[in-house]
Amino acid sequence: MDGQGLGKKSLSASRTWMVIDTNGRTKILEVEKHAIMHRVGIHARDLRILDPLLSYPSTILGRERAIVLNLEHIKAIITAEEVLLRNPADTNLVPIIEELSRGLPIHTIAHDTDGSGVEANMESNDVQNQLSIGQEVEADENTSPFEFRALEIALESICSFLDARATELEAAAYPALDELTSKISSRNLDRVRKLKSGMTRLTARVQKVRDELEQLLDDDEDMAELYLTRKLAMPASPDSESEFPASPTIGSRITAASRGRTVTTNTHGSEDDIEELEMLLEAYFMQIDGTLNKLNTLREYIDDTEDYINIQLDNHRNQLIQLELILSSATVVMAIFSLVAGIFGMNIPYPWNTNHGYMFKWVVLLTGLVCFAMFSALLFYARYRGLIGT
Repeated sequence: MDGQGLGKKSLSASRTWMVIDTNGRTKILEVEKHAIMHRVGIHARDLRILDPLLSYPSTILGRERAIVLNLEHIKAIITAEEVLLRNPADTNLVPIIEELSRGLPIHTIAHDTDGSGVEANMESNDVQNQLSIGQEVEADENTSPFEFRALEIALESICSFLDARATELEAAAYPALDELTSKISSRNLDRVRKLKSGMTRLTARVQKVRDELEQLLDDDEDMAELYLTRKLAMPASPDSESEFPASPTIGSRITAASRGRTVTTNTHGSEDDIEELEMLLEAYFMQIDGTLNKLNTLREYIDDTEDYINIQLDNHRNQLIQLELILSSATVVMAIFSLVAGIFGMNIPYPWNTNHGYMFKWVVLLTGLVCFAMFSALLFYARYRGLIGT
């Protein structure tokens, strides 16, 4: 029963979407994948990239009517009119949901001929109609398309999220490494090992996002595919219309977008003009590249610490070898002394042992002097050859 309940819970989470429109209003949808495919006009393979149960690398794909966005925990579909976030119950998505609701709406202020600001809610209906037309033109000229604003918020959120994780890792790693250099212990080594493992995983995540942005910046055609508003103002291809009918949200503004095609062309230039998107992606590419450089610097510091610890361990190992050499030399000398003592300690009668008791002290003294001289000679030879330190 527990397994079935967990499976139903995961399936329910995978079918939950949050829709955020141009006014920042949010709405929860419980729909099947085919309904999402029909709504935004993407294929099943694109929707599979956003499946939280599957592991896919960071991806930003431009399709005919949508942008498929898979950046870490942010799994979204961006259209020219709305943003669909998958699994909105994820706590990591709370900041980006708030930012999308706050940043997507456009608050415009019209200006009169003298340049002074006049608010949109005028008392006269005729003046208000004229200002609404002027507002629409000014908004098209001075604001980015909806999909770019949503993409910018997503990129800012993921770059800030990864940079915060890198900063937390730095704050924990540098003191741990300094403590390890001052005292090598099992506890400190295990602590640094866990930090290095976390750094490796975080570096891989940052590298994936950076590679995706770099690949997108290197391909002008892929960047041009992200201009959904521009493509919306153009005649749609018969194939795309027959396969994926327009959603009610997008279809309601096709006529308005066609009327503003001249303004859009003047705003964004020709179809090959991707300067606005390129500047947007370059800004966050530099930010994620800075995060990656921060992690690489931390990796170099860890490598330097490991080298320093290995040098210390090698030094201790050399000291042990020197001690072993000294003890081995002392053992050889004591073996000679024991040999002499063993010879004179044999219970064998010989004539010169009678009435010669004073010989005992001379034998012990001379043997000790000879052994000490041999030990000193061995140490002098070892120092001369550089086998032990001075």
